[in-house]
Amino acid sequence: MVTPAEAATFANSYDPGSIRIGCLGGHSALDVCRGAKSQGLETVVVAERGREKTYSKYYKTDGDKGCVDHVIVVDKFSDITSPAVQKQLRDLNVIFIHSRYFWVYCNWQEIENNFKVPIFGNRILVRKEERTETKNQYFLLDEANIAIPKQFKDPKDIDRLVLVKAAEASRGYERAFFLVSDLAGYQQKADELIKSKQITPQSLKEAVIEEFVVGPQLNLNYFYSPLDERIELLGTDMRRQTNLDGLLRLTAPEQIEVLKHVSPKYIENGHVAITIKESLLEKVFSAGESFATATKKHYSPGMIGPFALQGAVTAGPPKEELVIFDVSMRIPGSPGSMFTPYSGYLWGQNMSVGERIAREIKRAIMTNQVAKIVT
Repeated sequence: MVTPAEAATFANSYDPGSIRIGCLGGHSALDVCRGAKSQGLETVVVAERGREKTYSKYYKTDGDKGCVDHVIVVDKFSDITSPAVQKQLRDLNVIFIHSRYFWVYCNWQEIENNFKVPIFGNRILVRKEERTETKNQYFLLDEANIAIPKQFKDPKDIDRLVLVKAAEASRGYERAFFLVSDLAGYQQKADELIKSKQITPQSLKEAVIEEFVVGPQLNLNYFYSPLDERIELLGTDMRRQTNLDGLLRLTAPEQIEVLKHVSPKYIENGHVAITIKESLLEKVFSAGESFATATKKHYSPGMIGPFALQGAVTAGPPKEELVIFDVSMRIPGSPGSMFTPYSGYLWGQNMSVGERIAREIKRAIMTNQVAKIVT
């Protein structure tokens, strides 16, 4: 494992005046790069061949336009952990911003143990998003005393409407969801999905079965500053998902007809900025603070930078409650959160996640506290 001390040594070997911010070419790369440029920091994107034009052409820095200064093109994303690419990153004095994209396309053990480039964030935590991990996100939510949907380990115990989350057969990082309310419905739907090769018997065995929570869904995008030891709410949004959003735009009779031929998919394709009512903000901040405390207790040095709690607000009675059913322990893929007012209430101007990251890195450089923000 690359330790925080080793990561700090890598970062401290850099010329403080030439530190650049780097990321993988996908997910939130443009958000990261634009944020870095707003703080006067150069940017580096590692792009996969065949998908590099977004960074090498359309958003390449050209005078006062664009936000990508340097592009490293690789045959496949996982090549980023090769010694040659790592050397290029270190030679460019890169502090790397990790994302879900980064972890999905690269070998986890290589990143944790052999990626000798300082990462802004805690490189241990992203693995803990996986439901098959020990002391994973559900453990941390429980430790933080944050409400989660009731879970069922045995489908025989299903006694209410539940959502089953199983990894897809073709894309293990995406999940196939299905709704059932009893064991018979579970077996019928599971058999259909296995037969159509959408899931496998193994992914069904590892699936999460949880109570279906009815309420407006929202993603709470936070930032934990190790320099200030404080939680910030950067913004709130909701997901747009394929092909669910298209189905929801149809009338009920049309939905019934379409569902005879098409199964709903919940693959994230984008986000929509939303707001929450002010009376819920203390609950939102309390959840973020509790979660950050739990991560610090079990996975030192704890949360660094952006993370998100994803859930819904239930109606009650006796009162509205925040229920969380998913966690992102790194930069969430929602650049639209800057169009909600919460960062502006604090900073006097709306701020993207990328800019908030850049501000933290720049301040750490100027105050010689880089060791606090990298692992």
